[in-house]
Amino acid sequence: MAWIILGIIVILLIWVAASYNSLVSLMNRAKEAWADIDVQLKRRYDLIPNLVNTVKGYAAHESSAFENVTKARSAALGAQSVGDKAQAENVLTGALKSVFAIAEAYPDLKANQNFLGLQSELSDTEDKIQAARRFYNGNVRDLNIRMQSFPGNIIANSFHFEKMEFFELGAADEAAKNAVEVKF
Repeated sequence: MAWIILGIIVILLIWVAASYNSLVSLMNRAKEAWADIDVQLKRRYDLIPNLVNTVKGYAAHESSAFENVTKARSAALGAQSVGDKAQAENVLTGALKSVFAIAEAYPDLKANQNFLGLQSELSDTEDKIQAARRFYNGNVRDLNIRMQSFPGNIIANSFHFEKMEFFELGAADEAAKNAVEVKF
């Protein structure tokens, strides 16, 4: 009888350890995916000043659009949480749309090789950010499901694991999805 109880305790301990390790693995994958997003966002932030300076040379009188991009970039750089970062990125995307709208009004600028190169790099970076965002959100989804499902929720609550936020556009950020209107 003692062997049966000891066997049950050992099986229970193995299950707890396996469940805990699984949650740790999922948490680390989600953190790694967030680091990938951060790398792409840093690349984006580094491209923006070059883009703004290139467009400024052609449209110096559009200073408010450039100031908005600069402010949005600073806010995005300073954002800490996933939610704050997502909101700041939405504002920055809207501000960048206005710069590209300005560029449409200047045929010489649209033909400028520096501008075309920066536009291409920024487009490539946006694609990489979307891919990294999907990868991050998939990992967060897997982690959150494991933490909310029985019996994983017992281990998650016992060891104080916390749900992670998705990186996505919020309902309050619908304006970021719409085209920015630019008036000359």
